[in-house]
Amino acid sequence: MACAEEAEAQLAELELMASMFPSQDEFVVDHLAHAELRAYVEGTSDTPPCTRPEFSIKLKIDGATVNQIGVTLSCTYPPNYPKVLPEIAVRCAEISRAQQSRLLADLTSYLRASCCGDVCALSAVEWLKEHALEYLGRSALDHAPKKETVASQPRETFTRLWIYSHHIYNKSKRKNILEWAKEMNLSGFCMPGKPGIVCVEGLHPACEDFWARLKVLTWKRIMIRHREDVAIELVGGVSGEAEDIDSLRRFSGFEEAIFDPHGNRGNHMDLGQLFQFLSDRGCGEMFQLYFGVEGR
Repeated sequence: MACAEEAEAQLAELELMASMFPSQDEFVVDHLAHAELRAYVEGTSDTPPCTRPEFSIKLKIDGATVNQIGVTLSCTYPPNYPKVLPEIAVRCAEISRAQQSRLLADLTSYLRASCCGDVCALSAVEWLKEHALEYLGRSALDHAPKKETVASQPRETFTRLWIYSHHIYNKSKRKNILEWAKEMNLSGFCMPGKPGIVCVEGLHPACEDFWARLKVLTWKRIMIRHREDVAIELVGGVSGEAEDIDSLRRFSGFEEAIFDPHGNRGNHMDLGQLFQFLSDRGCGEMFQLYFGVEGR
């Protein structure tokens, strides 16, 4: 039987998923369980939900050698979730059963290490987006529809990563973030505090290197919440010398952005100022992706 605090966390996560995946083709939820959970949390019913909340999310994941693969994540809440992990299943027609079992085992290990005690559906979605293609068998890759290539000009990718962390307090980590971004010619910003937000933008290999360094540090929780990739042509075929790359940047450099810190330890930022900061740079829509509500 879920207590009030656990039920509130479950309802909040369900509604966040519904806001992020508004299409019924993407997000399918058990409406009876959702209604029972909402009634219990809002106090219109004193009876804890009898039906276990469950939902599924359908993802389309792009790959370098395949156009897309379809992955479905199914999640069922135990009564005491998020104190314990949910029951999770992953289905993908392009991945063999053996590899699906391995994928699910690896995903569960990741969630157990990173999210135990906290809601984790979004973490599972982001992990699948980042890792699902690694479990495709060679035969699947060989027979999958290949992406068309353009031979006229060499191409590179401009990438923007939107990273979410449970918190960023440590001064050494904050220093590393600033120094690594400068070293790799990445623009963007880092908002320390709780939650912590990092955005880096630049050439794809540099962004991937930055993320590889960042994610191996000790974190309670860190993930790529969203990524943007834009194909660009290279000047004279020289890798890294991108034509008009600066025109793709939303940020002129990399900075630590602090917005009127408050709270007992001064670790919470003014989210209204964050929304304005993002909006001024043409990124206002990212606020809802991070927090599940429209900024103002």
